[in-house]
Amino acid sequence: MVLIARLSLAFLWISTGLTSVTFGRELGYSVLASAGMTGTLAHVAVYFGSLLDLILGFWILSGWRFHICCQLQIIVILVYSVLLTFIDYTFWFHPFGPLTKNLPIIALILILKPR
Repeated sequence: MVLIARLSLAFLWISTGLTSVTFGRELGYSVLASAGMTGTLAHVAVYFGSLLDLILGFWILSGWRFHICCQLQIIVILVYSVLLTFIDYTFWFHPFGPLTKNLPIIALILILKPR
């Protein structure tokens, strides 16, 4: 069961990282533009966020210093959540749960995190 949970988390991060620079790139630019971030800064934010997501996904698969990976995942999720809340708090009420899903993801990470 632990392996399935770890693979699910890795899939989530990797698929998000890939989607952010492919199919969802324009949506990302749109969200950033609503916060006044456009041009080069928006490109850097989208590609940096995508790279960070990919790194976390592959780090989970590697298992190397997994406790640090878990801590970093939680920090990244909290930072993303705070930023998106300031950009557009209605993401908390979105039917697909772009922010509300973060709560059970954090719970899963805490369950998996080595003590």
